[in-house]
Amino acid sequence: MQQETLRARPRVTSGSRPSKRLRREGQVTAVVYGKDLDSVPVVVDGRDLYAVLHTDAGLNALINLEVEGVAPVLTVPREIQRDPVRNDIMHVDFIKVSLDVEIEAEVGIDFTGVPIGVREEGGFVEMIETTVMISALPSEIPPSIVVDISDLVIGDTLKVEDLPIIGGVTYAADPDRPLATVVLPAIVEEEEEEVVEGEELAEGEEPAVTEEGAEEAGQAGGDDEG
Repeated sequence: MQQETLRARPRVTSGSRPSKRLRREGQVTAVVYGKDLDSVPVVVDGRDLYAVLHTDAGLNALINLEVEGVAPVLTVPREIQRDPVRNDIMHVDFIKVSLDVEIEAEVGIDFTGVPIGVREEGGFVEMIETTVMISALPSEIPPSIVVDISDLVIGDTLKVEDLPIIGGVTYAADPDRPLATVVLPAIVEEEEEEVVEGEELAEGEEPAVTEEGAEEAGQAGGDDEG
């Protein structure tokens, strides 16, 4: 996996007000920490951060963080906080990693092919999970897991254990965890309207009037005459 470079400068202020001011200036607050490294609060340029997080590696990018006054640190981004409205990155943690020590990462699943259950049986694919947790060396983390679902029929479920074997990669999720299934569309049956008394009136037949109904009708007629 290609390594990206990102420059940072130490952050000397803290608190929500200075952080908002930095964001208005296009800066993003961050912190870098890890084994044998004290936590260092830093600030990075928002555009530069966007660039390194939008390579093929995505959020699992290997980033050489160059902090003023500190030796370059190889990191991966984690705990990314975003603005709930604009989705802009507000804060990010950079975790120090070593190329010879495995780490866990969340990787996207790339489903390919049209299942038999869709193209021949009228079903559709229900996506249950679109990512999976893996364990691998930082340089061996794949950009995505590609899996062909063309052979799935109605009722089939793709699980973690069905994902392809990739050298250097171990799936950290439960092997029985479902990822996608092929199902038939739900059919809603309309209930027939029930006829009052359970009977239909014959053509030309008038509904029967009870004695109580006749009395009420008579009283209503008397009121009209008055």
